[in-house]
Amino acid sequence: MKDLSVGKESSIIFKFALPMLIGNVFQQIYTLINSIIVGNFVGKEALAAVGASFPLIFTLISLVIGIAIGATIVIAQYFGAKDMKNVVRAIDTLMLFTLIASVVVTIAGILLSEPIFRLTGLPPDILPLAVDYFNIYMLGMVFAFGFNSISAILRGMGDSKTPLYFLVIATLLNIGLDFLFVLGFNWGVKGVAWATVIAQAVALMFAIIYLNRTHDIFKITWRKPEFDRAIMKKSLMIGFPVGFQQAFVALSMLAMYWLVNRFGTNVTAAFSVAFRIDSFASMPAMNFAMALSAFVGQNLGANKPERVKHGLLSTFYMTSVISVGISLIGILFAGPVMRLFTNDIEVIAIGKDYLQIVSGFYVVFSAMFVVGGVMRGAGDTFIPMLITLFALWVVRIPLGYYMSEHMGYHGIWWCIPIAWIVGLGLSFLYYSTGRWKKKAVIRK
Repeated sequence: MKDLSVGKESSIIFKFALPMLIGNVFQQIYTLINSIIVGNFVGKEALAAVGASFPLIFTLISLVIGIAIGATIVIAQYFGAKDMKNVVRAIDTLMLFTLIASVVVTIAGILLSEPIFRLTGLPPDILPLAVDYFNIYMLGMVFAFGFNSISAILRGMGDSKTPLYFLVIATLLNIGLDFLFVLGFNWGVKGVAWATVIAQAVALMFAIIYLNRTHDIFKITWRKPEFDRAIMKKSLMIGFPVGFQQAFVALSMLAMYWLVNRFGTNVTAAFSVAFRIDSFASMPAMNFAMALSAFVGQNLGANKPERVKHGLLSTFYMTSVISVGISLIGILFAGPVMRLFTNDIEVIAIGKDYLQIVSGFYVVFSAMFVVGGVMRGAGDTFIPMLITLFALWVVRIPLGYYMSEHMGYHGIWWCIPIAWIVGLGLSFLYYSTGRWKKKAVIRK
């Protein structure tokens, strides 16, 4: 566990973010290798099916993730205040909520998958593959939720290294099983889904065994856990806006697929690949923003608000340098990167266009996420939620539809950075008001 309320801000945030970033790099490498295997050995229809499943998965789990983030912020502030009794209560409360939520999400996902895919206009040659992949993936929700909750709790207490170790194990196992199930057993997209479920189960098992043997505060046992309604209420107040926001972010992805699907299988496949690459490129900003949220939570809990601004500036400088480097790679090497995933010339050309347009704006995306990280760490999640909804549903989707009618699918690509610019501007304006400082769980 790490006290983030003492020491040089830039060094603390960097060291805290680095294990999370490495872990997510491994996770995204798996995702990319997964897409490479599917695209090259199963086909572009399977590649599009796996990509089209992600927004629906994200939609179903986003509300739970948001509430878990709320609980993590509560844990971080209690930990910063050295209130270990409430730390333990918050952990118990989150784990109970996660268990119940995972069962509900699994059932809802399997029942709703095919109707939702049909609603998005997924091409007929992709639909059955997407349903197969998605339904198997849903069977692993209890493992995924359990592992991600453990990781989030540890980060709230300043430990970002331990989740990394288990994530690396899961990622390597996942990649190995992908090769076995797809190339060895010829299971196609079903094999990719089963590989993910098994890897998540193994990661959760290792995490539970390790924590029960080594951790003083955080243990997963069969004892009767303590569900604290007051802590759950605080977690809901902070986390529900985040979850609601993430749900509508995911729904906006489904809406983007609806826009894209109108242009046929090649554009859908290209968007699926380019979106995966986009997710990889956005990782540094998201991980540094998560580190900043934990930093802000602990420092406000420890009554050290003066460190928050220094933390924000340090994080902004670090993510900006990284984002510029990634943008250059995306612009200069878009074609070779796309060729890793498919040999289809038209899919490569369409994906290259996407990357060369969107990559130039990664620094805007990173700045937007970093500013939002400060407000989430303080427990202010409602206004950031409204800003996100405005940028997505008032700017991106309507503008994407309008521009695609006049510019073809290129118009959809351009609406993405335009929405980022709007989101950054509104986020900075709200940060400048200072109202987010009044939302801390613990006030001294």
